[in-house]
Amino acid sequence: MNDIIYLVPTFGIVGLLYTAWRFSWVSKQPAGNAEMQKLSGYIADGAIAFLKAEWKVLAYFAIPTALLLFWLGSDEGTPEHPIHSSPLIAVSFLIGALLSATAGYIGMKIATKANVRTAEAARTSLSKALDVSFTGGSVMGMGVAGLAILGLGGLFIAFYNIFAQGQALTSDEMKTAIEVLAGFSLGAESIALFARVGGGIYTKAADVGADLVGKVEAGIPEDDVRNPATIADNVGDNVGDVAGMGADLFGSYVATILATMVLGQEIEVTDNYGGFSPVLLPMLIAGVGLLASLVSTFFVKIKSETSSVQNALNLGNWVSIIITFITSYFLVKNILPETLNLRGFEFTANGVFLAIVVGLVVGALMSMITEYYTAMGKRPVLSIIEKSGTGHATNIIGGLAVGMESTVLPILILAAGIILSYKSAGLYGVSIAAAGMMATTAMQLAIDAFGPIADNAGGIAEMSQLPPEVRERTDNLDAVGNTTAATGKGFAIASAALTSLALFAAFVGIAGIKAIDIYKADVLAGLFVGGMIPFIFSALCISAVGKAAMEMVNEVRRQFREIPGIMEYKAEPEYEKCVAISTEASIKQMILPGAIALITPVLVGFTMGPEVLGGLLAGVTVSGVLMGIFQSNAGGAWDNAKKSFEKGVLIDGVMYYKKSEPHKASVTGDTVGDPFKDTSGPSMNILIKLMSIVSLVIAPYIAVHTTDVGATFEKKIIPIVKSIKNIPADAKVTVVTKRVE
Repeated sequence: MNDIIYLVPTFGIVGLLYTAWRFSWVSKQPAGNAEMQKLSGYIADGAIAFLKAEWKVLAYFAIPTALLLFWLGSDEGTPEHPIHSSPLIAVSFLIGALLSATAGYIGMKIATKANVRTAEAARTSLSKALDVSFTGGSVMGMGVAGLAILGLGGLFIAFYNIFAQGQALTSDEMKTAIEVLAGFSLGAESIALFARVGGGIYTKAADVGADLVGKVEAGIPEDDVRNPATIADNVGDNVGDVAGMGADLFGSYVATILATMVLGQEIEVTDNYGGFSPVLLPMLIAGVGLLASLVSTFFVKIKSETSSVQNALNLGNWVSIIITFITSYFLVKNILPETLNLRGFEFTANGVFLAIVVGLVVGALMSMITEYYTAMGKRPVLSIIEKSGTGHATNIIGGLAVGMESTVLPILILAAGIILSYKSAGLYGVSIAAAGMMATTAMQLAIDAFGPIADNAGGIAEMSQLPPEVRERTDNLDAVGNTTAATGKGFAIASAALTSLALFAAFVGIAGIKAIDIYKADVLAGLFVGGMIPFIFSALCISAVGKAAMEMVNEVRRQFREIPGIMEYKAEPEYEKCVAISTEASIKQMILPGAIALITPVLVGFTMGPEVLGGLLAGVTVSGVLMGIFQSNAGGAWDNAKKSFEKGVLIDGVMYYKKSEPHKASVTGDTVGDPFKDTSGPSMNILIKLMSIVSLVIAPYIAVHTTDVGATFEKKIIPIVKSIKNIPADAKVTVVTKRVE
């Protein structure tokens, strides 16, 4: 293997150096007055308390799982059917879990520093507020991508040297190295699921409680300091939309690269890199994508109060895509040989580049479509606003319709992307398309994370009773942040669909099955059960939010009732009790949905076999992608419909503002949409990838071992026949068989 592999962890180190530099810059910005710093401290303390409680529970999961993987990795199989794994898969799993948790921690830490500094910057100008909030987001984006590339590249080098030094890419030793590396992705995705679900339950329980009692019943503004749930609500933005998202995209990033590497390991080529170019390419694309994202962060600027924040973010996104497009061409042409072959499908280096382009285009189109369905001023959000004029029920109907309609174009684009990338470079093309799409993850995450920072900044501004123009600026950023959060989720679910297909193809190869035959009753049953899992998973998540929100509502009502002087600013609410409710509820309720994703593939695989498990994965993937798009877009549209009332909306020729009846209807819709867009919806992409990765890890243990009849005749039967008949050993023998019905 060529020394070029050492570029991969170097890219990761560059990303982490940028992270440290920009983290330091944010920390040096003014943090506002004493009241602002006190409120920011409450939020930071609540976020740290939640992460500590979550990590304690996750340790109880991670250690037994690592021991189980150690035991499974010790099984070498039989001489006829060896299992290519190692006890080191447990170490790989723990490193993946640790780095995933670290990615979430970095995001949460910078967000709780940037929020109050953004609020203070908003006292100066919108431009300065964008600088601080987006730089905070870029710290998270670069930190996540840097950790992922450093961890994956470093472990690949280590496992190559341990298991396969000097061996060919297609050797059994390299199969072992890649299988052990899959443990890294399993650890990352496992923690991501719990972090996303737990954080989502936390943030939405607090948000729903704060909205229903504060805005609807008490008639006080969002994030009012008198609302006992407002600190928990702002903590939730950090543990759910920031820490949870960081762990989420860390896992997605790793899984996408790994899926391409698993398929690339099957390709035998002659190149200048010892035959390793098919597995080097996805890691190098991720590396240059990180550099492209780094450069593009400097393009996110605005000049005046009337400049479009959305356009500035879009410019940064497009710069990262264009740079990745150009550099990928030179990478492909200089690394891959002219022709390659995977499972009988022959393709070219040009075909691989075309597949990368398909991935970039699909990612861009998914973001644009999601923006259309969730942004203010567009037809879908305006239709929900119009229906708010006739009440709460019609608002709900309008939001559900928008969410369902929003699945059509993304699915058609995904389908076209799958077909085009497959025609370009087979299954390797599908996986490299996903890798191309995820190459700009650092920039996507920077755009995504800036939203919760701006939301927190608005909350601090409201609670600190800063001048109205400060809240106007933070609301401007927050409204754009709602849209970017939705586009980020659309991007994540699109990449998950392509990645899951690549992981599915890798699973089929390792499990030894040729096809998934839905004419078989048990396979069809598996397909239906798989299609059901995203529904029960979503039900558990939404139900958990509902239970925790009920406790939150009762606690907020109790404090308004029993603590005199809250409404007159004469007494401070007991914020810590609301924080405790969200923390306890989220930790308890995240376990069952996570267990379904982890245990179901194991049970089905070991009891029903790999083909039924393949049917299950197909059902989960299709149903999960649809549910993810529907819920995320419906929730985002409801949210921005509510936000539109802050500047006034026109319904049937009449202007309506906050506290009007249509606004109250929009608050109800937003409350329903909260668990859709921030709990169950974004968890879908982790669910489908995690189940595929679990299946990939157990594939060697449930593999179907078929006997090659022709090879058996040639190696064993024919020599015996020749010796009996005194036929020369070098004579050609033709075997004629007759099929008996």
